[in-house]
Amino acid sequence: MLTRRHLLATAVAAPAILRFGIGTAHAATTLKISHQFPGGTIDKGDFRDRLCRMFAAEVAKRSNGDIAAEIYPNSSLIKTNAQFSAMRKGALDISLYPMPYAGGELPETNIGLMPGLVTTYDQGLRWKKEPVGKALTDFLADKGIILLTWVWQAGGVASRSRPIVAPEDAKGLKVRGGSREMDMVLQTAGASVLSVPSNEIYAAMQTGACDAGITSSTSLISFRLEEVAKSLTSGAGASYWFMLEPLMMSKAIFDKLPKNQQDILLAVGTELEAFGRKGAQDDDVEVAKVYEKAGAKVSALDAATVGKWRDIARDTAWKDYGAKTATAANLLKLAIDVAA
Repeated sequence: MLTRRHLLATAVAAPAILRFGIGTAHAATTLKISHQFPGGTIDKGDFRDRLCRMFAAEVAKRSNGDIAAEIYPNSSLIKTNAQFSAMRKGALDISLYPMPYAGGELPETNIGLMPGLVTTYDQGLRWKKEPVGKALTDFLADKGIILLTWVWQAGGVASRSRPIVAPEDAKGLKVRGGSREMDMVLQTAGASVLSVPSNEIYAAMQTGACDAGITSSTSLISFRLEEVAKSLTSGAGASYWFMLEPLMMSKAIFDKLPKNQQDILLAVGTELEAFGRKGAQDDDVEVAKVYEKAGAKVSALDAATVGKWRDIARDTAWKDYGAKTATAANLLKLAIDVAA
């Protein structure tokens, strides 16, 4: 029987390209959808890959084949960190992309992983309809990016040695945090940091270049980090690490489409947000089972511990981010308003 684990392992070894579309007599608009995560099927595998496949299939259906899509998992089309820039230039159509990966290009995008700022799914998903969501959407549109589906993911820590629960546990370890701001918090806690995308954490931990990796529950599962970890800190009950990983599209490509096709893309993207939330929350629960089965020690975060991380972040990462640009300062203020 094919399980999620078998599908993911196979997908890592052999990236799949799947075209969605309905045969018609006229030429369809073909959109390329790229992401860094393991490929599966529309029913099985990493929920982020499944979301892309569901998006492609539904868009093809609603457009009567006028829009087709090709899915490129495992960064098989464009390397992970290059996908955001490629979309801005119109060289890539769509990607499900961790927003803070664009922080080197646009530091304002690091709001998508600001330690301790978002602490629940409800809070993160409220952004879309709050002033912070409009400000972020407008900023990205100005930079050439359209947000199609808002996806937030809670995260946890896989460690080769002792569990990292409270900030003091990170002292002396080499840790992958996931954003510049998370790295600042880790350094303040006494850790050294490593900046790699989540699909490179396994190799870094396997070679000893990294002692621990903080990433989403889904990535903790899909990238099989339990194979190189002895402990897991789960973010299922509470977390200081929430990443915004939306399905996003090149505005240059979007603007070339007729209005009816634009409307279909936006409508389908919005409708998939409930699926994205459920997928993330299901994996928050599943990750502990996977690591326990592998023999790892599983620890949990609570509100008081999350507060310790947030206190460090307020004094370091939040201040640093807010001083970057006027846009960053405004985004931070508006996001804090949602959290209040």
